[in-house]
Amino acid sequence: MPIGSITRGTTGTNRLRRIDRWIATLPALRHAQDPLVVDLGYGASATTTLELHHRLSAVRPDVELIGIEIDPARVKLASLSAKPGVSFRLGGFEVPLPGDRRATVIRAFNVLRQYDESQVLENWHRVVDRLQPGGVLVEGTCNEVGRVASWVDVAADGPQSFTVSLRLDGLDKPSIVAERLPKVLIHRNVAGEKVHAFLLALDKHWQYNAALSTYAPSQRWIATVAGLRDEGWPVLGTKSRWRLGELTVKWDAVAPLGFSWGR
Repeated sequence: MPIGSITRGTTGTNRLRRIDRWIATLPALRHAQDPLVVDLGYGASATTTLELHHRLSAVRPDVELIGIEIDPARVKLASLSAKPGVSFRLGGFEVPLPGDRRATVIRAFNVLRQYDESQVLENWHRVVDRLQPGGVLVEGTCNEVGRVASWVDVAADGPQSFTVSLRLDGLDKPSIVAERLPKVLIHRNVAGEKVHAFLLALDKHWQYNAALSTYAPSQRWIATVAGLRDEGWPVLGTKSRWRLGELTVKWDAVAPLGFSWGR
């Protein structure tokens, strides 16, 4: 039996564009011998799975996408949109794949948000067990139109990094992402937790660089990220990613107090 519960299934065109373009940069995808990608819990329609295949095909023309859903009715509907390189099947966190294949990337977006925090780690473990060596689980959440998003990338030895991705035009405070943190972090945005300190520092540098908005919001964001890095936060990536409204830090910088991968 599929492992998990049926989610609300909310989806929409271009909702996951930010995470799609980030996945397209992953070495795990670009160098995979078997570029199999899973869209786990794609929702009420095939939209996000088809979009992911389109975007990843630009860097791996031979990529194969399998959408997995726990609701049989959703699988039946999505299967009407199947095409070469894209298929759909019934399943949950056990990630059933044909011939017991393993995925190089598994995207699970807006899925665990509807579960209890205590269920996150066990489901991370289940999903990671279905990855190829060097593969990545990308798990996170976003708002309804995809302008506020965050995610964690998880490998066989545990979470590696945490990423925030925001639409910069009209952005008041970057800490708006607090409403869309992954389940493992969303209840940890309280005094004494690392992610709380991180969001305070992010807002501080955003405000400090307010004058740069005269040139472009991206310039203000780049200066904000550079300020965090200079302050000692373990920022990853380069300006080419920052100018997109992205910020990635090492997982340890935001990990919940007492977190243990436990394997």
